Amino acid sequence: MLEVLAYALDEAACGTTRAIDVIVHSDGSVSVADDGRGTDTRQDDRGVWRVKPVMATADLRFFDVPGAPVLTDGLPRAGMSVVTALSEWLVHTNVRHDTAWSARYEWGLPAGPPESVEAGRTTGTTVRFMPDTGLLGGPLDVAALGAAIAAVRSPAAIHLAGA
Repeated sequence: MLEVLAYALDEAACGTTRAIDVIVHSDGSVSVADDGRGTDTRQDDRGVWRVKPVMATADLRFFDVPGAPVLTDGLPRAGMSVVTALSEWLVHTNVRHDTAWSARYEWGLPAGPPESVEAGRTTGTTVRFMPDTGLLGGPLDVAALGAAIAAVRSPAAIHLAGA
């Protein structure tokens, strides 16, 4: 359940994030926004912006590694790809100092290339996703999410709001 916070918590541990906002929306989707650096983006040799493949690939830094970090819920860290794969859809919006973009994923796969968007705020990453209730056995348990967030130790303030 805390995989969705892993990226924001990494940013907080690096000292680049001061606040993490988790919102459970009325349609059942959840968004997590941080005020960190934003996900790494780079231009390829043709000048096309490419997104670090964090959303649709396993976080291999921690796969099958003895002593790998364990999240507060006691489960091993697996990366945002887990949240993406367990979601009907997910939109990852990123604002860095040099660019802003948004990418959509459906059931773990990119639904198209990243699109340039208006920055609208300072740097950071926002991930909004619709959990697949069939895979999760029902709607998101907001109380359990709140309890899990309350147990997290983070240098960033974590706020939970919504349904």
